[in-house]
Amino acid sequence: MSQRGFDLAQLRTFVAVAESGGVSTGAERVFLSQSSVSEQLKKLEERAGQPLLVRGRQGVNPTPAGERLLEHARRIIAMSEAAFDDLQGRSLDGELRIAITDYYRPHDIARILKTFSEQHPRLKLHVTVLPSAVIDSGADDHASFDIGLSARLVIGQPRARSAGAGSGTASIVVRREKLLWASCADAPTRPAAPYQLVLLPTTCQLQRFVVKLLDEHKVAYVVSHSASGVAGLQLALKAGLGISCLNESSLGGGVVACAANIGLPPLPAIEFHLLPGRPGESELVSNARDALVRLFA
Repeated sequence: MSQRGFDLAQLRTFVAVAESGGVSTGAERVFLSQSSVSEQLKKLEERAGQPLLVRGRQGVNPTPAGERLLEHARRIIAMSEAAFDDLQGRSLDGELRIAITDYYRPHDIARILKTFSEQHPRLKLHVTVLPSAVIDSGADDHASFDIGLSARLVIGQPRARSAGAGSGTASIVVRREKLLWASCADAPTRPAAPYQLVLLPTTCQLQRFVVKLLDEHKVAYVVSHSASGVAGLQLALKAGLGISCLNESSLGGGVVACAANIGLPPLPAIEFHLLPGRPGESELVSNARDALVRLFA
């Protein structure tokens, strides 16, 4: 009788490639060579009996069958990790409060948190979206949240330790992205001056940086719209109300990067940090932070 089912390692590789949109970036996530990843994908498609990914100039995308397998694969991987943590005595049982910046992978965060909940079904999760400045300022405030994920501009400051680095009190960098000038997909290739600017409130460090940067470069602009959060900013951009600055994973849904030659100054990168553990925090919070590092990275 032939064996039914899929190889777990191949499913992990498939999820990494499908979510990252490319074989090379997927290979980095699973710490394999591109040739090894390609071989695993080939074997997985042979096992499935149908194509799972479509390869093109813009990367790879799941086929309809690939989309179905992707949902199954995420649950299978989540259940496997939950079983392992349970047997190792690291199963999460209790309540956990997480504060997250709304710049972090807005199109994917719901799925990531769903996966985390599936991995730890006995954990009651409370998630709050807050500005990074508020999250950073509440790092020592046990009453606000247990774990915080904030965004910081990369402008010559000392680097925090990367995800997977040794223990310590520094924050953990789980992701680094480009910052881009963004507008509606139907906007003119070269907008007329003064630039119509869509901004968040001044409590957002990124928006304060954008205004300062434009002023320093003597770029003429007017604030055409003010949004309360990244979701509102995306809607305003999609509606063609102006341009703004967004991180790469916040693009999509009719919001695209502006051309590089429209006269706007270059932008730095942005890093997403998990705040370090607090003195005396519970084992539940420490174990949850370790689990989130694997999902957020």
